[in-house]
Amino acid sequence: MRVRRLGWAGLEIEAGGERLVIDYVQDLSPLFTGWKPGEGLVAPSGKATAALVTHLHRDHTDASALADALTPGVPVLRPAPGHGDDVDNVTTLPAEREIALHRLAAEVVDAWSTREVGPFRVTAVPAVDGLGDPQLNWVVQADGQRVFHGGDTMFHGYWWLVARRFSPFDAVFLPANGAVVDAPHLQPPSPLPAAMDPRQSAAAAEILNARYAVPMHYDTEQPDKIPGYVEVSDPEKEFRTHAGRRAHVLAVGEWLDLAT
Repeated sequence: MRVRRLGWAGLEIEAGGERLVIDYVQDLSPLFTGWKPGEGLVAPSGKATAALVTHLHRDHTDASALADALTPGVPVLRPAPGHGDDVDNVTTLPAEREIALHRLAAEVVDAWSTREVGPFRVTAVPAVDGLGDPQLNWVVQADGQRVFHGGDTMFHGYWWLVARRFSPFDAVFLPANGAVVDAPHLQPPSPLPAAMDPRQSAAAAEILNARYAVPMHYDTEQPDKIPGYVEVSDPEKEFRTHAGRRAHVLAVGEWLDLAT
């Protein structure tokens, strides 16, 4: 198995001549004002046989990009719709509408459920979303190797349950920008991070017993462009400090070959 960082939280995982994508996006401008489509992001190297999404925030679910990247009719595995009314779900409804518009074969899955997709065995595991929307994280197994994708989860108490069921991991991909969010529908705002910061991500990697711990969900070129969204100033440096020997920073577009 090998894994490629596609930018932001996007991954491409390849095994047995097939590939799947997780949280693949190509246009973040609907959510982040000033972000140019494609900036800091790359496309998968070929058509994917499945897609996984951690949650339906627009920086993790881009239906147009998925429609281009997927073989028609293949599954897009996703969490449940949000609870409550349109105000509660303001950050998930755009992606919901786009999934329907592009006629993606989306399937709602529950935490701890497992699917076999080509050479991949994928399991949805619990996560806690910083804005209160439904979120899953993903464990992907193939070729005798195991990868974890952490979306933009907060730190939580499920890490030990995931570890007991699946560790050790060959690689864990964890959010590391520690974003503090001031959203109009979430007032008064919280001064606390809505996604893990580098220290929390390093702690999760330790619990999950990761061979490689890879930070994601950050972009060093973007912070000043995103009003109401304040990131850690240097997530890569902080992550290396806290994760130590496990830390393995990947550039956008770079592969990590887990067979070596």
